[in-house]
Amino acid sequence: MKRSPFLLTLVLALCCLAGCGAPANGGRSDPSPSQSAPTGESEERPQRVLVAYFSATGNTETLARYAAQALGADLYEIEPEIPYTADDLNESDNGSRASVEMGDAAARPAIAARMEGMEGYDIVLLGYPIWWGQAPRIVSTFLESYDFGGKTVVPFCTSGSSDIGSSAEQLHPLCGEGVTWLTGRRFAGGTSYEEMAQWVGGLELPPRAEQ
Repeated sequence: MKRSPFLLTLVLALCCLAGCGAPANGGRSDPSPSQSAPTGESEERPQRVLVAYFSATGNTETLARYAAQALGADLYEIEPEIPYTADDLNESDNGSRASVEMGDAAARPAIAARMEGMEGYDIVLLGYPIWWGQAPRIVSTFLESYDFGGKTVVPFCTSGSSDIGSSAEQLHPLCGEGVTWLTGRRFAGGTSYEEMAQWVGGLELPPRAEQ
């Protein structure tokens, strides 16, 4: 039977329309903007933490290393340009180096090397021994050598009996303005890693900042 030209033309037209209407991606519709995966979300970075410490006999150094290990923090030793000897630390000698320094609130013993990259840290744990009821003057040198604005500083000390209160009160103003100063704690020599880890784990440190 002969097909009419009109009927053939109609069939071809319908086929073309059906082909144009099919999705080009194998039958899946393109996602609408509301279905697209979110982009440009802000990512958080962990706070950068530094444990800075001065230790003349090793007690404070041990606890500073414990704190850095527990926090995954960097470690920096405040080393004097001229190391302290046993005679320098003789409390019974009013003429000993430490006695003279602690008797002068303006004394600022020199530090051997400047720490590079201090501006990159958000939180600084500051460790030191107690000398004559106060922090050694070299700790004052350290605090006055950098800009602590916007940082959180947490002091801790080692001593046989003296609490941290008075020493921390003397150090706080040396950081300048804009610093968050948390209450510190005194530790005895021989404090365990577990005790230090428990303390740093309970600190009210600021939340992670956005990158």
